[in-house]
Amino acid sequence: MKQGSSSRRVNEQARQVIAEILMFEVADPRLALVTITDCEVSFDRSVCNVYYSADKGRYDEVAKALKAASGRIRTQMGKKLTWRVAPELRFFVDKSVDQAERIAIALKNERDRRASDARED
Repeated sequence: MKQGSSSRRVNEQARQVIAEILMFEVADPRLALVTITDCEVSFDRSVCNVYYSADKGRYDEVAKALKAASGRIRTQMGKKLTWRVAPELRFFVDKSVDQAERIAIALKNERDRRASDARED
C-alpha cells in the first residue's frame, strides 16, 4: 500500500515520540537497548503498530515489558502529540534486523570462500 507524505510524517512522529518516552520516561531496565524501528498509524489514528528490535534472546522479556508499559506510553503520547486520540499501541518484533544480519554474514562467508578459492588457484 502506497503511503502519502502525510502518512509517513505521522508514522515517523509516532516513532520518535515512542522512542523518546522509552528512553527518558520509562524506567524499566528490561527496555534498555530496545530500538523502535518503525510505526504504522491507522488512518483515523486510533491504532499504532509499533515495530521494535532488541537482542535475540530478549524478545519475550521485552514484549512483556512493553505490554506492561503500554498504558504509560500511550498516556505520554497523548500529552506530547496534538492528535484527537492517543492510539492503542500494538507491539511487534521487527525481525528484519536479524534477517539483514544473517544475509550480511552469508555474504561475508561467500566472499571469504571465494577469496580462499582464488588463493588456491
